[in-house]
Amino acid sequence: MQNRDVVATALGQIAANKLRSFFTLLGIIVSVTFLIAVLAIIQGMNVYVQDNVASAMIGTNTFQVRRSPINITRFADEDLDRIARRPIISKDDAAVVRDAMPNADAVSMQSGWPTPLADVTWRGRTVGDALVLGVTAPYQVVQDYRITQGRPLTEVDVEERRPVVVLGADLAEKLFEEVDPIGKDVRLLGEWFSVIGVNGRKGQVLGQSFDGFVLMPLTRFEMIFGRRNTTTVSVKLATADEVAPAMAQVEEALRVSRHLRPTQESNFTLETSDALVDFWRTLTRVLFAIVPAIVSIGIVVGGIVIMNIMLMSVTERTHEIGIRKAMGARARDIERQFLVEAIVLATLGGLLGVFVGWSMASLVAAASPLPARVTTWSVALALALGAGVGVIFGVYPARRAARLDPISAMRAE
Repeated sequence: MQNRDVVATALGQIAANKLRSFFTLLGIIVSVTFLIAVLAIIQGMNVYVQDNVASAMIGTNTFQVRRSPINITRFADEDLDRIARRPIISKDDAAVVRDAMPNADAVSMQSGWPTPLADVTWRGRTVGDALVLGVTAPYQVVQDYRITQGRPLTEVDVEERRPVVVLGADLAEKLFEEVDPIGKDVRLLGEWFSVIGVNGRKGQVLGQSFDGFVLMPLTRFEMIFGRRNTTTVSVKLATADEVAPAMAQVEEALRVSRHLRPTQESNFTLETSDALVDFWRTLTRVLFAIVPAIVSIGIVVGGIVIMNIMLMSVTERTHEIGIRKAMGARARDIERQFLVEAIVLATLGGLLGVFVGWSMASLVAAASPLPARVTTWSVALALALGAGVGVIFGVYPARRAARLDPISAMRAE
């Protein structure tokens, strides 16, 4: 029997028993669907975090001097104690960084995490939970803010602790609608601030607006909220290639200014957008390790179902096997026929799972801010898993069919 005849026979058996074939493949379909959908979302998130989230928080040509490293998970107790003993990033530190990097595009200070939220009110209209950031004037250069109305914050605003604010585009639109906001006084935490500017839109990340903020002079911010333990210095350079040597220069300058001995570790942290990307990749590596383990359980269950169905098929077709052997079919021909049937069944289940998984990933991408990207390697992995299950769990029924005695098989009902 030619290979195409064997495949045609296998497809004929599946077509003749559609409902049984579907339930046989259900375990593999569900497992592969889960694999494709989850990997698509993780892959999409990887690209999204690298292209949008990290660059939105820290540009690729920017680095930060922080008291504590970027770490979204919990610190170990000993690390927490060590970080708590570090001095706060101060104006003197910012001055040292500026002196070390005279050619930087901008060196700024900003209030750190957690960013306070406040209601902003104008003539009885209130916008709640606006992010309040205390910054120095160069921060607007570091973040590539584009003023569309009025003027940006200046060093004079910071030095004189002026009660002025620059609003994000969303906040200005909700608060003033068609009214020109420049020169209007808004109430924030019981104090009056004059609106001096409105920033252009920065867009959204994962459905979260980057335009619902209030920028105020860092000095004024500290009068209201006190000095933050997480104040950060940001350094923006002309190109990303300059970041690494600039970080080395700043580290050396800060170590000298803080009188650290060569054997002492730095009591500050330099971070780039790579830190955020690295954190996300570490997280996804854990997911990549967990997902195949969960999928393998479903695959094994699906394989056992296929093996049982194939054994049932061998029993039902014992008389047919006897006739084929009596007509000259060899044991290896019978074995190949049943093995191909198992592989075709499992591969078909893998294909259906890829289609359903791709559809689910597309639905998630369309209906939510979560991006999803189905990759070629994940499809290849899913199909290889399906075919592999067919081979592994099809061998035993195929060999059992091949070993049947032709005379006994022909006598079977």
